[in-house]
Amino acid sequence: MQHLPPLTTKGENTPQMVLRNRNHKQEAPEATFAEVFADTVVDAAATGFICAQLAAAGKPILWIQDRLSRREAGKPYLAGLSAPLKVISVTVSKPADVLWSMEEGLRCTGLSAVLGEIWGDPPCLDFTASKRLALRAEARDLPAWLIRRAATPNLSAARMRWRISSLPSETNRYDMRAPGHPLWRAELFRARWRPPGEWVARQSATGLTLSHGLNDAPSHQHTA
Repeated sequence: MQHLPPLTTKGENTPQMVLRNRNHKQEAPEATFAEVFADTVVDAAATGFICAQLAAAGKPILWIQDRLSRREAGKPYLAGLSAPLKVISVTVSKPADVLWSMEEGLRCTGLSAVLGEIWGDPPCLDFTASKRLALRAEARDLPAWLIRRAATPNLSAARMRWRISSLPSETNRYDMRAPGHPLWRAELFRARWRPPGEWVARQSATGLTLSHGLNDAPSHQHTA
């Protein structure tokens, strides 16, 4: 992993030069743009999967929903998360407004991440729009996530594309009849800097843990 140098207005540390040098070396950025497709439209697995990777963030998260996403999936319920998050919640009317808000949020140094939710397959979410988000996120070293519900994985410049669904939770050691920590089926079906794969995902003290089975030792960890 590479840590981007501070952004300046001249020299080799400008966002344009950082991206040019990284593309030349084919190195994976520490922060980029990723899409997460919900297996069913009301499944909260996609939300939990992303929030597990943002749990250690100290700065607030900009969370933008279009009107249909807010109506069908509900607004963020912070008390239901396993770890506290600072969230700036924004609701807009159209998917195009979500994309514009995400781009503007990626300009802000006071955020730890930008998260958007778009319903369906709007024409405005084309390859160019996703490319703009990816380049902006990598230039500013700020992760950008987009939750897609009732959507198809059309052409996109997202560096990672996940398909997430819920699994039966872990056993609750205090009450066998109560749910334990959540588990998710995580399928990475497209990625630029790593091979695709399928894992069982769970939140741990260090972030998100991916393993190859319910009883396997963790094989890969993402920490925010």
